[in-house]
Amino acid sequence: MVDVIEQSSAVFPPRARLSAVQAQTWVGAWLAIMSALILTMVMVGGATRLTESGLSMVDWAPVTGFVPPLNEADWQAEFAKYQTSPEFKQVNAAMTLDDFKTIYHWEFWHRNLGRFLGLAFALPLLFFCAKGFVPKALAPRLVLLLVLGGGQGALGWYMVQSGLVDVPEVSHYRLAAHLSMALLLFSLVWWTALDLLTRAPRKPATLNH
Repeated sequence: MVDVIEQSSAVFPPRARLSAVQAQTWVGAWLAIMSALILTMVMVGGATRLTESGLSMVDWAPVTGFVPPLNEADWQAEFAKYQTSPEFKQVNAAMTLDDFKTIYHWEFWHRNLGRFLGLAFALPLLFFCAKGFVPKALAPRLVLLLVLGGGQGALGWYMVQSGLVDVPEVSHYRLAAHLSMALLLFSLVWWTALDLLTRAPRKPATLNH
C-alpha cells in the first residue's frame, strides 16, 4: 500500500509553486507578446490608411461595435451611413456596395484588433495581480499603460472625426498624435518586458501557482 502511495505521489506531485523568477518571466513574456500585438496594430492601421479605408465607419460604438453586418439589410444600413459622409459625396460617389464592403472590412478589423488588444492586456493583468505575480512597484506602471491604451482608442476616433465634417481628410496633427501614442505605448511595453526578462527579482520569494 505504501508503494502505491509513493508511486502515486511521483505521478501526481504536490501542487507546484512558482518562484519569483518564474513569475517575473511570465509577466515579461506576456508584455513581449503585447508589444508584438501593438506593432501589428500599427501595421494594420497603416494598411487601413493606405487603402483609404479609415473613414468607412462613420460612428463609434466601442462596446457593441465588435459585431459585423450580418445580412444584406445590415450592409445597406452601414452603406447608407457612409453615403452621408464627405468622403462619399466628394470622392467616392460612384462607389458600389461591394466596393464599400472592402474598405469597411479594413477599418472594422482594425478596430476589433484594438478591442482584442485591450482585453489581452486587461485580463492577464488582473490575473497576474490577483496571483501576486506583479511587483508592487510595477503595478502603477502597468495600470498607466492600460489607461493609455484606452486613451489611444479614443484618440483614434477623435482623429477619424476630423475627416467626417467638411473635408474628407483626417487632421495631420491628430494623425501624428495617434501614431506617436502608438509608438510610445510600444516602446514602454517593450522596455518593461525587457526589464523583467533581463534582471533578477529584487526579493526572491515563492509564490502560489
